Amino acid sequence: MSITSDRPVMVETQTVGLPDAHWTDGPGGYTGVEPTPEWADEVRRLARARNAKLLAHNYQLPAIQDVADHVGDSLALSRIAAEVDADEIIFCGVHFMAETAKILSPRKRVLIPDERAGCSLADSITADELREWKAEHPDAVVVSYVNTTAEVKGLTDICCTSSNAVDVVASIDPDREVLFLPDQFLGAHVKRVTGRDNIHIWAGECHVHAGINGDELADQAGSHPDADLFIHPECGCATSALYLAGEGAVPADKVKILSTGGMLDAARETGAKQVLVATEIGMLHQLRKAAPGVDFQAVNDRASCPYMKMITPAALLRSLREGRDEVFVADDVAERARKSVERMIAIGNPGSGE
Repeated sequence: MSITSDRPVMVETQTVGLPDAHWTDGPGGYTGVEPTPEWADEVRRLARARNAKLLAHNYQLPAIQDVADHVGDSLALSRIAAEVDADEIIFCGVHFMAETAKILSPRKRVLIPDERAGCSLADSITADELREWKAEHPDAVVVSYVNTTAEVKGLTDICCTSSNAVDVVASIDPDREVLFLPDQFLGAHVKRVTGRDNIHIWAGECHVHAGINGDELADQAGSHPDADLFIHPECGCATSALYLAGEGAVPADKVKILSTGGMLDAARETGAKQVLVATEIGMLHQLRKAAPGVDFQAVNDRASCPYMKMITPAALLRSLREGRDEVFVADDVAERARKSVERMIAIGNPGSGE
């Protein structure tokens, strides 16, 4: 079966008496369906009927992660989308992630269960803003974090992830200016590690990660002196973590600046009994599954992305029943964006997506 129509594809939905999703105008998105075992069975049945694969980001609700075929970071999931034998990809994440999946698998139909699930970081720079910035630095190499829109990727020379951003920038001629976007905290981390003076950093941020601050980290580290610290480089506290280590307030070997994929690897290897985690709280679910004997605690237990949480059980069920919401990327934009991602992969160590 090959799906080419841009109209929603309906499938038989009458075998299980689950209610329809209810639309709300508020941040909760689609509601009215609980993640019961019957719901999970129906989600899997509908996915089989559509010849679809369910991909869920690490920051999704635990029930969404548990019903998915694959769970991971955005780049890893997008690469899986390109490889799996399926007509459809149901991407449970935010919109730029589903766009990246579409860029890497243009012949598949890609759906996101709620098209309103955006990203404050991806929205912190537009294509027009990048064009203006490039005009001010015409000889610069543009390095964009994968957490950007397809249009921005299409104006980018080479993409990066949080785990390979240092390698990507280090691969560029040291005499060339670099425009690094959009995350200022990841950019500061790259500048600190590379020691590069000719890197210009866009002042964007993920509002959730930026809200995990240094004071919170210091307080938590002080009250849990034996805990390891897993810090995402998008966090506002990343610099504070390195400062604490430098001052001896926290042993340097306990401070680990990690992508989400790197956190899972470190979780499986840690000898600590407790780990403080500075990233979106959805990550705790996969960490606890990876290392059930470790006590993982959030540095900030309010660090929940409202956009990620818009992919509700009701939204996923609606998407599978009605074939909504489809993600489109113009062919010319997708071709340019694909090249910037492929250049990153060619360098090696693509690591995790964020």
